[in-house]
Amino acid sequence: MRTGKDIILATKPYATDFTAKSWAYLLSTAFLLMLVMAGTVWNFHPAAKIACSLFTGLLFLRLFVIYHDQQHRAILPHSRAADVFMTVFGILILSPGSVWRSSHNHHHSHNSKLRGSHIGSFPIMTRAQFLKSSTVMRFKYLFMRHPLTILFGYVFIFLHGMCLYPFVNDPREHYDCLIAFVLHFLIAVAIVWLLGVSSLFLTLLIPHFIACAIGSYLFYAQHNFPGVSFSDNAGWTYEKAALESSSFMSMGPLMAWFTANIGYHHIHHLNARIPFYRLPEVKAALPELQQPKVTSLHPVEIFRCLRLKVWDVEAQRMVSLKEAKSGQRAGAQKRFVASTPESQN
Repeated sequence: MRTGKDIILATKPYATDFTAKSWAYLLSTAFLLMLVMAGTVWNFHPAAKIACSLFTGLLFLRLFVIYHDQQHRAILPHSRAADVFMTVFGILILSPGSVWRSSHNHHHSHNSKLRGSHIGSFPIMTRAQFLKSSTVMRFKYLFMRHPLTILFGYVFIFLHGMCLYPFVNDPREHYDCLIAFVLHFLIAVAIVWLLGVSSLFLTLLIPHFIACAIGSYLFYAQHNFPGVSFSDNAGWTYEKAALESSSFMSMGPLMAWFTANIGYHHIHHLNARIPFYRLPEVKAALPELQQPKVTSLHPVEIFRCLRLKVWDVEAQRMVSLKEAKSGQRAGAQKRFVASTPESQN
């Protein structure tokens, strides 16, 4: 069984883009997206409009993952046309290229580190850090990891986190974030003016809500799940972070298609240049990648992931807020017992 850098080298033959196949997946997804978006405004049965709105959200999600692959240069790395298409799509999906490249590349280089992994990812505190932090710091930390923040990722993670916040912090580098934010609201105004309020919800708001909510949760659960591991810089290696701190999300074939195989996240982190359509092939070919840490979209698994709040260094696992606070009480009791006269005799 290969370990360390040998397993990364074993994936390299699969890090090859098939140009025709990549274009076929990209253009077919874009065509289906335009088709169902048209269906959200075409005057036919209201239930069909709602169905088209839901499928628009799911196809936004699929095209976003394809965009993510192209930004990694896993597909169409030398195509100017693909660069232009994806630049426009990144702005329309509220994930402009400048912030995506800076934050997501950092995430891949610092995945599962206890220091520095918060950039481009959800923040992580140790239990000791959390218990020592101020009320304000605790609130900010728990807010970022709260289920409602993830559910409303459209507002908190994309509109704010991927557009407004980067632009305010560095306007010169992230000017495209302002373009994305302003353009999104101009599109909303244009839809209301030309098509009405119902089309605003069906064509823009509901699809973005669905795509952003699912995308935010996938990104959370891929690195915050029972069995995940975190380490300080001294014990960190790239391949260990990929295989022990990135999950394989088990899905049915339909959801795997809509998420463009992003569930094979341990393989993606091992080698981000592997095209999304080759990830199942890699898992089937390499025995070392066939027993990953697994989660799923089952409600019980979602609850198990969302309840995790801080990293317990002593237990070497993520724990819930209740477990973190119970540990604080237990420690206080031990210190009290140790300080009593009876314990000192």
